[in-house]
Amino acid sequence: MSRRAVLVALALGPFAAGCDDEGVDFERMIHQFRYDPYEPSQFFSDGKIMRDPPRGTVHRDQVIGPPELVTGLEEGGYLSYVPIPVDRALLTRGENRFRIFCATCHGELGNGVSQVAENMRLRPPPSLHEERLRNYPAGRLYRVIEQGYGLMPSYREELEVRDRWAVVAFVQALQLSQHVELAALSPELRKEAQSWLR
Repeated sequence: MSRRAVLVALALGPFAAGCDDEGVDFERMIHQFRYDPYEPSQFFSDGKIMRDPPRGTVHRDQVIGPPELVTGLEEGGYLSYVPIPVDRALLTRGENRFRIFCATCHGELGNGVSQVAENMRLRPPPSLHEERLRNYPAGRLYRVIEQGYGLMPSYREELEVRDRWAVVAFVQALQLSQHVELAALSPELRKEAQSWLR
């Protein structure tokens, strides 16, 4: 027997000796005592096997921030305003997110005219310019984006909190752009708008 074979035999000896069937229960890992989730248990004084998370624990996916920012609600009602600064950068981001996630159903102008809407005969997406939707407070638009509504799914996973508010701000700007009174515009903007009407 070569020196290498002797070393291998010595190294594997204890393992090989433990592999005989006498007195060894190879099923012990398959059939072992355990609890299922929600099963009662005598081990803990409250009778539950599942433990409550420690006080103050926050789920890793939970968004932390002021309640009105995260929920779109204040004192039980919808927030009436966008709770972050609305500037050109936010509106540009909102337009980008709107075109990616919303325009496929609601249309580029938010008027409900889109290829998808044409194929949704059961309940087509509404125009965002309907009077009832134009009167929605910012928090309600936010909640619809976050939770979904009717056939519209939730976009909680696709749009983080700031992006949801960006879309809300853009939708409100879009609604305003389509319904502003000419008299409310500055003389320069009124002149430009009237040139489009000719």
